[in-house]
Amino acid sequence: MQHSPDSQPSSTRVLVGVSTKMYLGYRDSLDWLGRLRHEVDTRPALAAGRVVPFVIPSFPVLPAAARLLADSPVLLGAQNCGWADGPWTGEVAPSMLAELGVRLVEIGHAERRRHFNEDDAMVALKVRAADDAGLTPLLCVGETQRGEPAVAADFVYRQIESAVDADWDLAGRLVVGYEPVWAIGAAEPAAAAYVSDVVQRLRGRLAAVGVSGGPPVIYGGSAKPGLLPTLQGVSGLFLGRFAHDPANFGAVLDEALLLAEGFPGPEPATVGHVLP
Repeated sequence: MQHSPDSQPSSTRVLVGVSTKMYLGYRDSLDWLGRLRHEVDTRPALAAGRVVPFVIPSFPVLPAAARLLADSPVLLGAQNCGWADGPWTGEVAPSMLAELGVRLVEIGHAERRRHFNEDDAMVALKVRAADDAGLTPLLCVGETQRGEPAVAADFVYRQIESAVDADWDLAGRLVVGYEPVWAIGAAEPAAAAYVSDVVQRLRGRLAAVGVSGGPPVIYGGSAKPGLLPTLQGVSGLFLGRFAHDPANFGAVLDEALLLAEGFPGPEPATVGHVLP
């Protein structure tokens, strides 16, 4: 399936990112980051800013990662954040993440909703706290069971509405990670036609409440090389285990660069707080 001009993402940027979750130890994380930076450095076309790479390592790696990624187009993200500064033992304040050079923070991943009992109210608190700290919330959303695209789009829309407490200006500053829960960790991603249908329906719902210019919606859930060129209206990919081989990350960057050819110069407002 080839992209036509009408099928380009609403943002003029394509986002390609990866979270390491807890799969890599400290030294392995630094080695991986070094090899991933090599994949980025060997693609000078990324300097144009039409494709935005980002990485989300474990919390202890963030200071070293910020140094390793300095002067590169790679944005640094965090896998979670607290909902406020103050007496919250074991949490990490969004303000501290900002000090460390973090630009976006993953919030509401299905694993945290399921295993750490993070409900919609807590997700909303974290989204607001991250935004107040100048970070871009990477809001993870997705239906739990495979069904009809219209039902999935409605479910995801309601997750976004809850996360921003119907503040649609705030919604425009998000990056939405659409990850069908049933596709996370699966052998194959959700079918391209299904993902494209859900995302385009979601964009329609958001446009109806005035969020027509964004937020970017990226797909995650066993995403891997070869998927991005088959999607319609999706703003990029959120990779997991397949990007533990940095060469796969590089392959997806190449796909994104081809997709972004001919895009106009990106405007700063298209990806919330992520870009200056």
